[in-house]
Amino acid sequence: MASGGKPGKTGGFWQRLIGRLGDTRDAPPSELSTLPAVQQTQAPGASPAQAKGGSSIPDLRGFELGAEIGRGAMAIVYKATQRATGRQVAVKRLALSREFSAEDLADVRERFMREARAARTLEHPDILQVVDAGEDGRDAWIALEYVLGRDLSAFTKAGQLLPVREVVQIGARLARALAYAHSRGVIHRDIKPANVMLDRVNGSLRLMDFGIARVGDGSRTRTGLVLGTPSFMSPEQLAGLTVDGRSDLYSLGVLLYQLLTGTLPHQSESMARLMQQIATEPAPDVRIHRPGLPEALALVLAVALEKRPELRYPSGEQMARDLDAVLVMALQAEPAEPEVARSQDSAFAQTLRLTPEEAGQNPRSPAAHAAPTDPSQAS
Repeated sequence: MASGGKPGKTGGFWQRLIGRLGDTRDAPPSELSTLPAVQQTQAPGASPAQAKGGSSIPDLRGFELGAEIGRGAMAIVYKATQRATGRQVAVKRLALSREFSAEDLADVRERFMREARAARTLEHPDILQVVDAGEDGRDAWIALEYVLGRDLSAFTKAGQLLPVREVVQIGARLARALAYAHSRGVIHRDIKPANVMLDRVNGSLRLMDFGIARVGDGSRTRTGLVLGTPSFMSPEQLAGLTVDGRSDLYSLGVLLYQLLTGTLPHQSESMARLMQQIATEPAPDVRIHRPGLPEALALVLAVALEKRPELRYPSGEQMARDLDAVLVMALQAEPAEPEVARSQDSAFAQTLRLTPEEAGQNPRSPAAHAAPTDPSQAS
């Protein structure tokens, strides 16, 4: 809930959200588009005692903060060095005090710390490692493994798409990473291209920002809806219902659909119409946008994008096995790229937040329409 808001009043949330779509501004290019950030070791106006956040909770003095390398809807990301180990990390500071009212702030911070502790237990080669987390005055921060690469939003436009075989391999790796996280009771809730970092030179892949999307009661925020990217959200997540791992697999299906075609399965200039499409209308066969794709791959996406969770893949491992089978049996040659892709400039394809100052996913910039540069460089 935004600062000063009232619990349970979702109408105000939607009015403000829709009213601010036109104010969404382009985010500047960043070295790590969605990794965390921190600028100060003390919140503005906070006393030294407040900045500690309690004796049992780490503070930012354990890190030497460097340049800002990313900026998101609710956070800033900084390159940093962990003083105790000399390890390079990325530190993300979340402006909770700006987004939540005073009466909810303590509860939100507690929930964030619980999510961060759960994410810290994840040790998987394709999941970005959480190094530490703590409080900074009235806000919170999280330190993450520092990686090079580009987030996958760089490969979602016609003319910039990755080879189909590479997309399917990425899909299988992400599905297995999700299977691992789900087996440990951790749901991501915000799977989208901007939350996946790829280094094509070294073959490195990292799924980022586990737990960041969940900042409210159970699977719901105090406004009644998990803040996320509407076009990538499952029907049950958009409805504010309890979600499980199958919701992440739906979002993974949307991600793969966009990487393969340069378009999204559901698009609309109207939020109400977009929600209706996601809730009730079957996703178009991916071969409508790219006819050369194999039928087996189209079937995998169709299962992942089922409206009812019980009809989707029950686990990421099963989805990964089907994607592996596509690689072996169905991808003998590279399908032709789509001739024309729909514009992805719709505001609803971006991450929507309660603040107009910061842009969401896939920000438009002069570089957005240029061919990708050396993939080994930092985003």
